[in-house]
Amino acid sequence: MLDIKLIRKDRAAIEKKLKTKDPEIDLSYICDLDHQIREAKTKVEHLKAKRNEASQKIGELKRKKEDTTAIMAEVAHFADEIHELDRLVTDHEAKMTYALAKIPNLPMDEVPVSQDPKDNQVLKEVGKKPAFDFPFKNHVELNEKLGLFDFPRGAKVSGSGWPIYRGLGARLEWALINYMLEIQIKNGFEMFIPPLLVRPESMYGSGQIPKFELQMFKIHDSDYQLYLIPTSEVVLNSLHADEVIPEEQLPLKYTAYTPCFRREAGAAGSQERGLIRVHQFNKVEMFCFTRPEESMQVFGQMLASAEEVLQGLGLHYRNALLCTGDMSFGSAYTVDIEVWLPGQNRYYEVSSVSNCTDYQARRSNAKFRRNDKLEWVHTLNGSGLATSRLMVALLENNQNADGSVNIPQVLQSRLGGLTKLDIHHRDTEAQRGK
Repeated sequence: MLDIKLIRKDRAAIEKKLKTKDPEIDLSYICDLDHQIREAKTKVEHLKAKRNEASQKIGELKRKKEDTTAIMAEVAHFADEIHELDRLVTDHEAKMTYALAKIPNLPMDEVPVSQDPKDNQVLKEVGKKPAFDFPFKNHVELNEKLGLFDFPRGAKVSGSGWPIYRGLGARLEWALINYMLEIQIKNGFEMFIPPLLVRPESMYGSGQIPKFELQMFKIHDSDYQLYLIPTSEVVLNSLHADEVIPEEQLPLKYTAYTPCFRREAGAAGSQERGLIRVHQFNKVEMFCFTRPEESMQVFGQMLASAEEVLQGLGLHYRNALLCTGDMSFGSAYTVDIEVWLPGQNRYYEVSSVSNCTDYQARRSNAKFRRNDKLEWVHTLNGSGLATSRLMVALLENNQNADGSVNIPQVLQSRLGGLTKLDIHHRDTEAQRGK
């Protein structure tokens, strides 16, 4: 979260910058609480000084064997006032912490200022859009013959937005996940297999709650209060909560594969069908802890690692620097990597790489020690990558006129040397299941 000292120093400037992310932000309530807290603490110190002074007088009066009834009553009154003010401070500090937790991170100066995603700044494009000389299909239409996913049975089992991968669809998904993990490990990321359920503290530390409480799947019963993770960023961020990381260990570069769970509902229309927007999807995550001065350098490494995945798959993509209104809640600087999906006739994000500066570290209390002084680490996160839309990109960009799909060379060895998905291989997979 933001440092109250930063707001206190120049409220107008901070509020102006925050409004570029959310025009509804108003720091009045937080500033009023801060003023009341500081005023109460000043009164407490003043009362404590008067109480100490009175206590000394009591000692003098007792030595002189004089009556102390009146002054002892005064000391008791001071104690009551101090107790009441301490209670007020505790109450107001809790309210201020909760209010601060719903305020987003400050965008960096380099971020384009706009509320319209159309003003995201395209930094570069790699490759070209495929040119088809036949009527191409979207991934849902391709699946009708290839049988890679079972959307109706997924809906029967869990409801809309919970796809089932089957046969070569499941194998292709697993090949993708392993391919991506191998790249991240090669690039210096340590692999984790984390829990899928976390405590509220972990969700709070990464910035998911209280702001996005209603977007999460959760378990609440007499034994557990846990959340299904929307991304393994939540877990990786929490690994060093309430810790002091030795400076010589920085940067720490982690990667993890997990399913991710989100309540987001798909928009109406054919463009959001199939795998485009679902409640459960697979993702390989990158997460880093760094010194403040090296966070943008590590950001570049993470972005390059995510791009390497797409370059190996031979997919056309572009990088877009997000404008202030399109950035995530906890991010100070974000670049989205977007692939071209012919069936949707638009680009879709498959990776979002963000520098969260010290925002998450303050929430999680993650620090490092430098020259005998404790400092906040910087945290960064990025998809490396999310597979559902990546699967769509592979199918739609590599399709042939007969409805078959070419498999990228980097995945062929992971699929027993298979070079193409077609109806023949669907029948073969089905035969194996009998």
